[in-house]
Amino acid sequence: MADYESVTQKGELHFKEPARLLFFGLPWTFRTYFIYDNDLVIRAGLLNQKEDDCYMYRITDVRLNRTFSQRIFGLSSITLYTSDVSDSTIVLKNIRKGHEIKDFILENAERCRLMRRTVNMQNIGYENAHDLDDIHPGD
Repeated sequence: MADYESVTQKGELHFKEPARLLFFGLPWTFRTYFIYDNDLVIRAGLLNQKEDDCYMYRITDVRLNRTFSQRIFGLSSITLYTSDVSDSTIVLKNIRKGHEIKDFILENAERCRLMRRTVNMQNIGYENAHDLDDIHPGD
């Protein structure tokens, strides 16, 4: 039962993307990225596995990188800048659907910050505050 509760707290799984070798984009790295509504999970390893989580609300900025070689094979790398103590920079290397994943992470990170009422130091105001009536009753 504990595993089920943990999965539901993460939200719905939107992307399960393996890291790939740059050469032909083959998924042979034993690293997989799971992107949920509220959480990003990185699972790595073949015999000994390591799993690292980052809450979406901790992601402060996202960068998409595409080298010439990555463009040839349809891959991207996404760099996530976080306020996480254990890892302030997370890189999702050589993944497909780079633009789609980047946009999803940006939108979902902002949604999670608003739901948790977490202050983002870079943008303190919100222009469409009337859209947040369900989050901030009485505004």
